[in-house]
Amino acid sequence: MHPSLADLLERAHVVALPLNTRFRGVTEREAVLFAGTEAWSEFSPFLEYAPAEASAWLAAAIEYGFDASLERLDSGTVEVNATVPAVTADAVPQVLARYDGCRVAKVKVAERGQMLADDLARLEAVRDALPTARLRIDANAGWSVPEAVTALRAMTAAGFEFEYVEQPVASVTELAEVRRAVPGVRIAADESVRKAADPLAVARAGAADHVIVKAQPLGGVRRAAEVVAASGLSATVSSALDTSVGIVMGAQLAARLPQPRYAAGLATVSLFAADVVREPRVAVQGQVSLAPAVPDAALLREFAASDACQNWWFERIRACFEHLSTLGAAYSPE
Repeated sequence: MHPSLADLLERAHVVALPLNTRFRGVTEREAVLFAGTEAWSEFSPFLEYAPAEASAWLAAAIEYGFDASLERLDSGTVEVNATVPAVTADAVPQVLARYDGCRVAKVKVAERGQMLADDLARLEAVRDALPTARLRIDANAGWSVPEAVTALRAMTAAGFEFEYVEQPVASVTELAEVRRAVPGVRIAADESVRKAADPLAVARAGAADHVIVKAQPLGGVRRAAEVVAASGLSATVSSALDTSVGIVMGAQLAARLPQPRYAAGLATVSLFAADVVREPRVAVQGQVSLAPAVPDAALLREFAASDACQNWWFERIRACFEHLSTLGAAYSPE
């Protein structure tokens, strides 16, 4: 049974959690957590997203929290990677120390205001700290085609090998250009999947070897799994800087993907200075648990957002719920 808007708002807890490291330009992560009828779920689209885009995140929260037909595993683990933000090279060991036992590291590159030399130094620091780790890089569409080709050739010449290079450029056409220009480097699509009107366009265009999927932006666990299957490509499940509640939603998706599985980008709770559960879903021996994440009442109170922030999020829920309702009965309360 789908909840009504009034039921959603009654079950909503708005929190603001401090981060250890600036990420996507913020030092605090705001999120709405729903005490669902089936499980706790999360709604945390980034602040700049309009209702048309953010509504998919609400659909995911409704599915996971209220849909009794969705299978949820309550035991087991999935492998996860360490995530290194665009920090200076000397800060890399401190970042990696937060990730217990991870054998894969994703390194952010192409940060605005930085240079290729900064990226190479950061990668070298990761290789020094984790000499046997498999590496990935994520440019968040920060390069032009010429910049991407230059950077990837320089990194290859420096001896770096990557599982894949995530979203080096912005458009599907540009991804295809980079893929042709740098043979032997596997290209992964993230924003070209989760922010696209047609998430399968990148696969049809032959513009990527791999896809990055997230449960919230794609509208839920089922929808994200369907996108992977329809793409015909290998996939990594990643976080949208979720709290532990959202991390479990992502882990449930990762556990559904076919073998061989890629380490999921679901250890990002290590970037938080606080969380809503007593045992945050950080990496333990390179794994994250599938067990339910149930927020602690005292932590919900301690990190409750201000009244103004809560009201802003409630208005956002209303706008997204209205948008979902216009899409058909699938999201209307029963």
